[in-house]
Order: sequence, then structure tokens, then C-alpha cells
Amino acid sequence: MAITAAAVKELRQRTGAGMMDCKKALQEVGGDLDEAIKYLRTKGLAAAAKKAHRAANEGVVLTAGDARKMAILQLNCETEPVSKLDDFRSFAEALVKQVLDGGFTSVEDLKAQPFSGDPEHTVEQSVSLKIALIGENIVLSRCTVLEASEGNSLGSYIHMGGKMGVVVEGSEQVSEEALHDVALHVAASSPRFVSRDEVTKDILDTEKEIALKQAVESGKPEHIAEKIVTGKMEKFFEQEVLLEQPFAKDPSISVGEYLKQSCGDGATVLRFVRYQLGESA
Repeated sequence: MAITAAAVKELRQRTGAGMMDCKKALQEVGGDLDEAIKYLRTKGLAAAAKKAHRAANEGVVLTAGDARKMAILQLNCETEPVSKLDDFRSFAEALVKQVLDGGFTSVEDLKAQPFSGDPEHTVEQSVSLKIALIGENIVLSRCTVLEASEGNSLGSYIHMGGKMGVVVEGSEQVSEEALHDVALHVAASSPRFVSRDEVTKDILDTEKEIALKQAVESGKPEHIAEKIVTGKMEKFFEQEVLLEQPFAKDPSISVGEYLKQSCGDGATVLRFVRYQLGESA
């Protein structure tokens, strides 16, 4: 029988389960609302929905893959003890492998797929079942896949057992060791951009406006204020741009200088992805 949007909406309001789960439940029981609620409860999906409002700030960040192709995924839970459970970790490992194999770059795309560890359920349904089993809210927060361009390579770093993860793409001159060092640096220093060319005009204009107002309000003459703005913009680049940040292992040189000294001219970083628990996409 045809399932109406109104019936799906009512079931969702009464159980808090996902739209696709509600639609499937109604289809399975011939449109009977009460039976659909029982169906969702049996599957653990309604119980999972009741936990969905609870904060999930712990969890794990994992990577999978090699120097050519690498996936990174963040799976959240409510408490640190749960983040260390073998069941939770193995679930996260299966998910990041599925991201790698399927090339998924969005959580929504991943959720709609049959879960590799249980093809009878989608990834979204499998997360709900895991919530019912473990008893905590679990959130599939973000994921992506990076493929290195021809000649380039990827490196990764996982910090504190999965509190943070980084994937970096380096040019063909960059060694595996240097890639790891830069990934570690990204984890520690949290740059926003790879190079100053990536900083948008809107961001530059905002930073300049703030710096100018601060200089003028402090009573500096216009010609002095302009010099102060120039100096503050250079400081901004040093703080926010990866290649211009002081290198974590040797702050006397920048990351860009480290790459050139250790790997030669032309050695650089093209992009990076950094996931940290407590941060959103």
C-alpha cells in the first residue's frame, strides 16, 4: 500500500525515529501506526531516537588507507569509557573502511548506504541499533576521503588515541617522515589555511578593518596606523596559515622552510583535513 507523508510525519513525531526508518516501518506493517511503533521499538530505532538529544562530545577520530587514498571519520558518543569499548571502536573502524572503499565525502551519503558489517541495515539504522545496544547517544559526525594527485602522497596523524586526526597531502618531493611531521604540526597548531592565497578577500578585509580600528582608537596617527595594520596582517598569516606558522618541532623556522630544508625546493603541502572531538564540521 502507498504510505502517505502525513503518516510518516506522525510516526516520526511519536517516536523520534528517522524519516526513512518510519517509512519502512509503515510499509512493513501495512500502514498501521501502532504496529509501526512496535516495529521501531523492536528494531531499537525508537529507543535510539530518545537519546538523540543528549550531547555526544566524546568519541573517536580514525583514518584508513595509504599514501594514495585515505579516509578520515569522526564518530561521537557521550562518555570517554564508551569511546574505548571494543564494540564502539570496531564499529568506527568498519565505518571508516566503508568510507574509504566507497569514496564517501558526506555523512548523509554514508548513512544511506547498507552497512558493510550488516547489509540488511543501512549505516543510519546500524548507528541506531548501536545506540540501543550501548545505551548512549552515538553520532556519525563527519567523514571524507582524500585522493592524492599524480605524484603526490598522503600522510596522517592520530593524536591521543583518537581525540584528533589529521590527513595531509604533500607534493612529490615531500618524504613520508616530513608528511607525518607536518600532520603532527597541524594537529598541534590548528591552521585555517594552507597558504595565504587561500585566505578570502572577505576575511582579509575584516581583519584589516579590525586592526585599523584598534590602531585609530589607540590614538595613532594615520600613517602609523597603516604600518600597524600591515604588521598585524603579517601576524595573522603567521598564526593562521600552515606554511607560515612556526614549525612545531623547531619554532625558529616556518613549516614552509622546514619542508624546503628537509625535502628540497618545490616541497610543499597542498591541503589538509583536521578533525577534533568537540568541534563540528
